[in-house]
Amino acid sequence: MKLSIVTAVFNRADTIADALASVQAQSYRPVEHLIQDGGSSDGTLDLIKARETDATHLVSEPDRGLYDAINKGISRASGDVIGLMRSDDFFAHDKVLERIAEVFQDRDIDGVYGDLDYVSAVNSDKVIRHWRSGPYNQALLKRGWMPPHPTLYLRCEVFETWGLYDTSFQIAADYDAMLRYLWRGNIRLAYLPEVLVKMRVGGESNRSLGRVLRKSGEDYRALRRNGVGGIGALASKNVSKLGQFVSRARKA
Repeated sequence: MKLSIVTAVFNRADTIADALASVQAQSYRPVEHLIQDGGSSDGTLDLIKARETDATHLVSEPDRGLYDAINKGISRASGDVIGLMRSDDFFAHDKVLERIAEVFQDRDIDGVYGDLDYVSAVNSDKVIRHWRSGPYNQALLKRGWMPPHPTLYLRCEVFETWGLYDTSFQIAADYDAMLRYLWRGNIRLAYLPEVLVKMRVGGESNRSLGRVLRKSGEDYRALRRNGVGGIGALASKNVSKLGQFVSRARKA
């Protein structure tokens, strides 16, 4: 089983080396790492070229934003299973892809996800927030539940059947896609109860009040267009995040 990892990147010279090293350190083979660069000018391309291996496949060209770049990367993938690695994220350990591949030995499984740690942008050893996603139940989607997107791996057939990311969303195309796959597509998910990915804080959706409000608006649109719910589901989605901070506080 071949795994495809897609990384969309634009001017991330400060973090892209960690993402590359994380993929290259994985024990599982075969893996291809498809890097879709939007035309970086800060040294990102030089870093990638200096660290690329035979499994690294770089394309640098203009795109229409993050989700367009992700779609381009997925369209280039030749693996049986596809997942994303953000340009400032990294795997929690070197056997993450091995664990994922083991789950996919069950042909009845369409996708797998796990837990996620948000870490400090300046100290990646410091966990800011722990997202324990828990076992999958489709009914949870109506309460705003979603799997952590950076941990989600799907068979290529899911994208072929249910489509890629809708680029009319600027922030929440991932949420819209997951609702499409899980609710409308009713795909079968498995849960790995361990942290699979470390995500640096400071993403696009929470950089300003305006972005937060836009994210909520796009989340609501995704819920409505996929027939999952409305204001109640959106409120539950936002409130549920508080528990992630509480669980981290109890560990500290």
